[in-house]
Amino acid sequence: MSRLYRPARIVLPMLTRRQLLKSGTVAGAASLLIPGMVRAVPVPGGTLDPTTLPKYVTPLFVLRTMPRAGGGPSGVDYYEIAVRQFTQQILPPDRPPTQVFGYGAVADAASFHYPSATIEARVDRPVRVKWLNQLTTSSGSYRSHLLSIDPTLHWANPPGGTSGRDTRPEFTSTPGPYRGPVPIVTHLHGAHVTEESDGYPEAWYLPAARNIPSGFARVGSFYDHFRDEARSRFGVSWDPGTAVFQYRNDQRATTLWYHSHELGLTRVNVYAGLSGFYLLRGGATDLPAGVLPRDGFEIPLVIQDRSFNADGSLFFPSGRDFFGDVPPGGPFIPETDVSPIWNPEFFGNTIVVNGRTWPSLRVEPRRYRFRVLNASNSRFLMLKVVTNPLASRPASAALPLWVIGADGGFLPAPTRVDSLTVALAERYDVIVDFTGIPAGTQLYLINEGPDEPFGGGQPGTDFEPADPQTTGQVMRFTVGSLSGPDTSVAPSQLSLPGFGRLGSASRTRRLSLNEMMSGFFDAPAMAMLGTVGADGIPHELHWSDPVTENPARGATEIWELHNFTEDAHPIHLHLVQFEVLSRQPFDGAARPPAPWERGTKDTVIALPDEITRVKARFDIAGRYVWHCHIIDHEDNEMMRPYTVS
Repeated sequence: MSRLYRPARIVLPMLTRRQLLKSGTVAGAASLLIPGMVRAVPVPGGTLDPTTLPKYVTPLFVLRTMPRAGGGPSGVDYYEIAVRQFTQQILPPDRPPTQVFGYGAVADAASFHYPSATIEARVDRPVRVKWLNQLTTSSGSYRSHLLSIDPTLHWANPPGGTSGRDTRPEFTSTPGPYRGPVPIVTHLHGAHVTEESDGYPEAWYLPAARNIPSGFARVGSFYDHFRDEARSRFGVSWDPGTAVFQYRNDQRATTLWYHSHELGLTRVNVYAGLSGFYLLRGGATDLPAGVLPRDGFEIPLVIQDRSFNADGSLFFPSGRDFFGDVPPGGPFIPETDVSPIWNPEFFGNTIVVNGRTWPSLRVEPRRYRFRVLNASNSRFLMLKVVTNPLASRPASAALPLWVIGADGGFLPAPTRVDSLTVALAERYDVIVDFTGIPAGTQLYLINEGPDEPFGGGQPGTDFEPADPQTTGQVMRFTVGSLSGPDTSVAPSQLSLPGFGRLGSASRTRRLSLNEMMSGFFDAPAMAMLGTVGADGIPHELHWSDPVTENPARGATEIWELHNFTEDAHPIHLHLVQFEVLSRQPFDGAARPPAPWERGTKDTVIALPDEITRVKARFDIAGRYVWHCHIIDHEDNEMMRPYTVS
């Protein structure tokens, strides 16, 4: 039987359970050295040793703009965007290419890339997208997934048919990975949108392949309902293998991103490449042209960790043995309550930016605007610009990072920091000023976050920073000559657009974050969300349990996130942009949010043994979800539906 997992916090010099697991054996823990020393063993991964990869030999790929399609309605920007499998050079040019999934414009084969092209949108001008699942071969047969899919989770489950889809299936013996057609549904993260266009995890659809096995469900449980709603609301039709979503864009100018969001499959689909930026510009909440760096001096950065095999293929665990907390070979479901393939967290041993490992960017001695997204599965980033990428951690910052915006738009005022913590799915709008840096200077963006789950604190004091040889490096900047005057405003002098704060809340909800242990091993079986009773005891809930969060339409509520686990969790609420109010230790006083969190956000870091409070207004009726954005957690029960009515 599962039980609540809440161990005491452990700080250096002792080793946490996951550090020991990461090292492979207790004896191997000797390779995890004290802060400031270089590890002898990198993070485990595939057959490609990341220390053999040359760094900074490939230029940063600057993401292109997604091409529009013709034929859309007047006053709406129309796109037809497909998911396909293709080959891309992610590793340095002397290494093999990699098979990935990615989005692209149906009529423009050159637009397919991992990560995908950027959708450019305007405030108050709708965008309509026909999303197509084209994971098929040239002959029209379906493609199986590039990675191993665990069929024992509560997942889309097409083999279950219409009566067994979106369930946790039962087995009489431990199954192997699912090898059937891949379900797809896309979520625009951070969007203020009606329910049928949100990318609900049970609204997936298979490709319109010629060989879908008999008896398979071709669509998720909510697909037909949302198809009919879209027809009624927008007059659109959803053909087999497609869905048509419309984004209102009636929100602040900001940085959004789109990614796959299928029940029990998000971790493998995002890892395979399904993500891209969506930049919302204009309106009263944007800045006039010329105030911020633009065109070649505004650069979106998708930062992810990945592991590879020597043949160039992506490595992702094909069994729970990789995590090292259960006996080799199990036993697994149905003999125990542990899934055979799912891992509680996964950390890659290379850093990939815009689809290339450890790239280099040539910059001018002027200001740059970077739209930063952490699209990893489990890794928190702590970013810093330094002169020496191998410097002892924590390293001295060479340039400050000026944070001007967060998930929901601009901050009240620019915030100068030396180091910026970026959780999974968080976006930050950052100015880096290279003005006055001599030509030829090389600077490095590094990561001082841990090679294990983040629990808060500082590198070198509360946890071992990422390996300086590998995951502790992100990309290089090489300063060149100035091509023309920089007319943008210095970040310290920026006056950012204001925004209205939410009024008083009509209700406070007490919600719980939980990690559930196996009844057979000292090993996590799943992560969960739930409620907190008046007695302070959490009540854990599965994805399939009845809805417990049901705000009235137009209501403003405070949600208290009580984290009973040993790790930090980035919690994301669909539909809304919220205000972060405070964090409070279970046995301490409340403190305000960090300065870079004082705008509006859709994802917040909930630290262990603390209560994190956010306030949101729920103004569109419908069915949405809230979840942890460690997507390994999200895929195994750490997600709950909520309704607004």
